[in-house]
Amino acid sequence: MSWRDAAIRIFDRLLGIEPLYAHCDVPCGIYDPHLAAVSAKTVHTMNKKLTDLPAPGPSPQESLEHRNAIVRMVQTKETHAQLCKQELLILWSDYFKPEHLSMFPDLHDAFWKAAKLCSYNKQHVDLAKSQELMDVVAKISDMFQKAEAAKKK
Repeated sequence: MSWRDAAIRIFDRLLGIEPLYAHCDVPCGIYDPHLAAVSAKTVHTMNKKLTDLPAPGPSPQESLEHRNAIVRMVQTKETHAQLCKQELLILWSDYFKPEHLSMFPDLHDAFWKAAKLCSYNKQHVDLAKSQELMDVVAKISDMFQKAEAAKKK
């Protein structure tokens, strides 16, 4: 621990400031699978663009531009696959509760599959697998909507 950290801790104690710990990743009640769905769609779009990318021309500049396009698309794909996974894990661990298992017996399987597909899509360019990711995220979104509707009854 640095002298700065120690000084802050002493100052906090003198003022009676106590650390606060949240029980979830977002303020209570603010959950939405929308960002996961958009991220999954971005992964699929990047896979499509990478698959459709024409070969570079013979000039060094064209080769450089081609490589730059690939790097940017792969980086975007990986970032969004990770974001999708993060958003899904928040829903899985913080929103859905044991009582939701009676409504959705395959809840854990859907989330497990989605998380695995996020990882797979970070590592590969596979249109079929990115379509699977979009499909399972849509299924999870549907579960979420039904769970929200059940709360209002």
